[in-house]
Amino acid sequence: MQLHVSPSLRHVTVFPGKGVREFIKVRIGSRWVSYRMLFYSLLFFTFLLRFIFVFSTVDTIDGDLSKCSTIGIYYLIIKLLYTLNEAISEEEVEPKSDIPQTLQDFMADIKQTTPDAKAFALKLRQMVLLLEQRTRKAKIQEYLYRHVASSSIPKHLHCLALKLANEHSNNAAARLQLPSADLVPTLVDNSFFHFVLASDNVLAASVVAKSLIKNALHPRKFVLHIITDRKTYAPMQAWFSLHPLAPAVIEVKALHQFDWLSKGKVPVLEAMEKDQRVRSKFRGGSSAIVAKNNTEKPQVIAAKLQALSPKYNSLMNHIRIHLPELFPSLNKVVFLDDDIVIQTDLSALWDIDMNGKVNGAVETCRGEDSFVMSKRFKSYLNFSHPLIANSFDPNECAWAYGMNIFDLEAWRKTNITLTYYHWLEQNLKSDLSLWQLGTLPPGLIAFHGQVHVIDPFWHMLGLGYQDNTTLSDAETAGVIHFNGRAKPWLDIAFPQLRPLWAKYIDFSDKFIKGCHIRVY
Repeated sequence: MQLHVSPSLRHVTVFPGKGVREFIKVRIGSRWVSYRMLFYSLLFFTFLLRFIFVFSTVDTIDGDLSKCSTIGIYYLIIKLLYTLNEAISEEEVEPKSDIPQTLQDFMADIKQTTPDAKAFALKLRQMVLLLEQRTRKAKIQEYLYRHVASSSIPKHLHCLALKLANEHSNNAAARLQLPSADLVPTLVDNSFFHFVLASDNVLAASVVAKSLIKNALHPRKFVLHIITDRKTYAPMQAWFSLHPLAPAVIEVKALHQFDWLSKGKVPVLEAMEKDQRVRSKFRGGSSAIVAKNNTEKPQVIAAKLQALSPKYNSLMNHIRIHLPELFPSLNKVVFLDDDIVIQTDLSALWDIDMNGKVNGAVETCRGEDSFVMSKRFKSYLNFSHPLIANSFDPNECAWAYGMNIFDLEAWRKTNITLTYYHWLEQNLKSDLSLWQLGTLPPGLIAFHGQVHVIDPFWHMLGLGYQDNTTLSDAETAGVIHFNGRAKPWLDIAFPQLRPLWAKYIDFSDKFIKGCHIRVY
């Protein structure tokens, strides 16, 4: 909890705590004083100057004070401090309908009555509790609105998909084979640089592709494999047919077109179906999460809301665990999320010696930004569960998904994929108690011991959930990642960072203009 007092003492603002536990106590003299007592004491001292005039008109308080005497004021302060630390039942402290709603109401109430020290302290505590409840409610509403804003499909993105699907139906030029027949051999040629992008967002995919090719030193050696779902295949193919990125090679393929996925049962599909059923049963909808949680911290409620995000049950999010099967002829690929922007030539990633490891990734526990780069295993896994506590080190450094080098040849010699599904099954059996959301937690487990750390230059995180990143810092990174809710194509994006993404969009394009896509 934080307290801000205006210079005029006319306004007092209470903010929720950031990591300070309510039960913390400090030792003063021979007795322990609670954090709440210190807060109420500070609040009382803030009010004291404005109450001196009121106190001067009161003959006695509790029969011990003479009018406005210095000794009496000191006595009042000491007694009030003692009273604030006395045990007062929760029923007494619970806000009631007659509690003053503002500081002015509070002062007016004090002027009309002559309360003793305990009554004064009790009313003060009730008023503070009321402010805490209002702050908590407002914070929860903020998280709910952010959840709705980040989970909904913006109108302009829906419009773009519909217009491109219509173009695919009516225009033969929008149905070109990607790539052309003469370039098909490059799809399995390991002398090329192969990138994989899994996305059902045409606009986001277009930015990743354009930024990748535009910053390449030798684009004719770049092959971008775009994987999408059945419903987005036509719009995606139409976009890249009408917006070629030659001399680079672009492949657009829907999941149902992969032979491996069309044969028998596919673990990723089964896991998603089970995961969806469990989340529906144990998490409820966003309204239920907000309505049923009267005691949980707003941050906990925010985490539960985030677990409902569609991306966490998206096939595009899980499919990376099957890269060796999807690309059986390739030895190495770089996997890209659709909320990144490439700002440098990525062919240099093939020069990194992986030392026999499978996954080349940036660590997220070291860096100047302590908010973004402070993630360890305990940030994602529930170490209060014995299955996790007995298997992993909570302080082990985590790493980032979003721009990863995968040595598929080394991967095929491991049991990474089987380990991934084993732990997904364990999480489902434990009612999602091992971790709550995302593909990173099971990824941390599956790739445990198989991660080669690469330079942070290659992957800058956090542009979608905190606005402390400056434009100048972001411009110096090789790849920037808008991970978090504030995606650059949403209205809730951070305006100072959005231009880094928007500069790869041609706003004069007829499809972009027709759907009123613009930078706000």
